[in-house]
Amino acid sequence: MDRRTFIKTATLSAAALAAPRFANAAEGGFNPSPANGWRIFEVTSRVELSAANGAPRVWLPLPSVEDQTWIRPMGNLWQGNAVSVQQLRNPAYGAQMLAAQWDGGEPAPVLEVVSRFATRDRALDLSQPGKVAPLDKVTRSLYTHATELLPTDGIVKKTALEITKGAKADVDKARALYEWVVDNTERNPKTRGCGTGDIRGMLESGNLTGKCADLNALYVGLARSLGLPARDVYGVRVADSKFGYKSLGKSGDITKAQHCRAEVWLANFGWVPVDPADVRKVVLEEKPGLTLQDDVVIAARQKLFGAWEMNWLAYNTAHDIALPGSKGAKVPFLMYPQAEYNTGRLDSLDATTFVYKLTSKEITAA
Repeated sequence: MDRRTFIKTATLSAAALAAPRFANAAEGGFNPSPANGWRIFEVTSRVELSAANGAPRVWLPLPSVEDQTWIRPMGNLWQGNAVSVQQLRNPAYGAQMLAAQWDGGEPAPVLEVVSRFATRDRALDLSQPGKVAPLDKVTRSLYTHATELLPTDGIVKKTALEITKGAKADVDKARALYEWVVDNTERNPKTRGCGTGDIRGMLESGNLTGKCADLNALYVGLARSLGLPARDVYGVRVADSKFGYKSLGKSGDITKAQHCRAEVWLANFGWVPVDPADVRKVVLEEKPGLTLQDDVVIAARQKLFGAWEMNWLAYNTAHDIALPGSKGAKVPFLMYPQAEYNTGRLDSLDATTFVYKLTSKEITAA
């Protein structure tokens, strides 16, 4: 394990897998009452591996984002036949994961983790500035710096400056970027998974298509290039949309329901939720033949600058993750289960070689 990158928060043998527990809803004075808009969900992640290639390793993302106003992780329970299980935390981003290791003699490696969390819809009135404490220097630096796939110079900065020409206030710049991404990108149904987020490649090629990890990453990179703190938030949909958008929800089997959102920090408002990628998802998937001029798209577009429906679990905001104990390259983000053998890493999007299933259920009705 690379102790410079990861902090070990728990180590368990196979005989001690029952040790974790869910937090009591009332602990710390937290009251996730439906009357206050809170909903409680459980997501179960189950991985089954072949023993054919020797001792496997697995890394599963865990709920890591916590904000008293809209999301509260409540703990994780796990079981399986791994020889060791570790709950790990990345100190830079706070991203948590469950890492498991099997020996070569296990005929049917399996790991299952149940994560419980509470969520509440977010909506900010951007016409009413408030008193918000300034973002601390460390956090501002973290969410304005470039990553491997999120450069903030060259064509990225040039494009952002052109988009926001004439805008003075940060909120006006943030909105201009949002409207530009909605107007100029398209969701590509042929993109594998959620995309890769290679925004320089998108801008240089002029191919502004992809899925959420591409389109929302484009927003984040453009914002950072202007000095606006911004971040991708990686997660998974856990329930149908109560606003009637069939394209913006998923319940039950959520194995392929991963979704990346975005946030931008604005003075007097704090972290502002945005999701231009979901506007483009509505255009493509809500019903055939929609355009940006249709009422159902206009409604989504207006809502998704400053609001999120929280039928969704936020895992983390991390980029360029070195998986502890891995012999492979960093992953650009941790939104999917990861696994590898001594012969190499498995493809998280290939169900024929890497079998896993994610399911969700609501514990408390809305």
